[in-house]
Amino acid sequence: MLRILKFLFATMLLVALAGAAYVLWYVGSPVATRALPAEFELPQGVRFRAAAQRIEDAGIGVGAWRFELLARALGRAGDIKAGSYELSGATTPLELLDKLTRGDVLQAELKVIEGWTFAQMRAALDGHPGVRHDAAELSETDLLKQLGVAEARAEGLFFPDTYLFSKGSSDLRILRRARTAMQRHLEREWQGRDPGLPYRSPYEALTMASIVEKETGQAAERDRIAGVLVNRLQTGMLLQVDPSVIYGLGSQFDGNLRKIHLLSDGPYNTYTRAGLPPTPIALVGLASLRAALHPAKTDAFYYVARGDGTSAFSRTLDEHNRAVRKYQLNGAR
Repeated sequence: MLRILKFLFATMLLVALAGAAYVLWYVGSPVATRALPAEFELPQGVRFRAAAQRIEDAGIGVGAWRFELLARALGRAGDIKAGSYELSGATTPLELLDKLTRGDVLQAELKVIEGWTFAQMRAALDGHPGVRHDAAELSETDLLKQLGVAEARAEGLFFPDTYLFSKGSSDLRILRRARTAMQRHLEREWQGRDPGLPYRSPYEALTMASIVEKETGQAAERDRIAGVLVNRLQTGMLLQVDPSVIYGLGSQFDGNLRKIHLLSDGPYNTYTRAGLPPTPIALVGLASLRAALHPAKTDAFYYVARGDGTSAFSRTLDEHNRAVRKYQLNGAR
């Protein structure tokens, strides 16, 4: 009987040692992959067993049942994060489990450029291969409802920046981030604005900032451009800014702004209508927003492009006309 007990004990010990050795070999050996890099995606709410099978189906030989046992033994089966993942080199099951529970997802980026229109931002989102296109078929009105935005138009409501996100993120999520960022910046700058500005609301300040964004050739001139435009608003002068007219023309604009365009009345024609246009005309960066709310103190009411990216500023119409002849009419008298 003693011999039998010793044999059973020895057998159990050998089995335990073999099992431990197998576990150590499994958790420490790189998983087999059909090719590198290998990618897979885990949707929101996926259970670990289904996740392990998705990983197997992506050509990553993790051993689905063994991988699940490892996760459950370590108490981490409920900790995995949704997203797109990539294995770019040799990876052990334990390293892979760490990756899933950290949410070390494959990153993508979208650059939204200052001065773009909202239509250009939507086109960039619609054409991005790393974005899930939930909003592609929505009208602008329906899109704003989805985002919980009260304004009737989307122009100017989203902050231009470089957005990093996990591959497969919804375009609605990215738009919410950009909207929240703009709200945060606008609220902070509005609270610290200079006194006596001719804006009745943060939205009007945003509209002015969008004009500054499109009118400025040199970053150092933003506050001076804003100062001239504020002077015009305060004295009841027409703003007379070409980018607003161009925005109002939309797809009709062929790259050549003509006199007839300046004479044709419309809500965005600041040559025929006093005050600000009804909405922003572009996506606004922080520098232009600050310029609109902290404009330079200047006695200038006019500016004209010199042709090198800078502007010539003038106090009177006569000075301005001379500058126009000098810089845009090749010195004609």
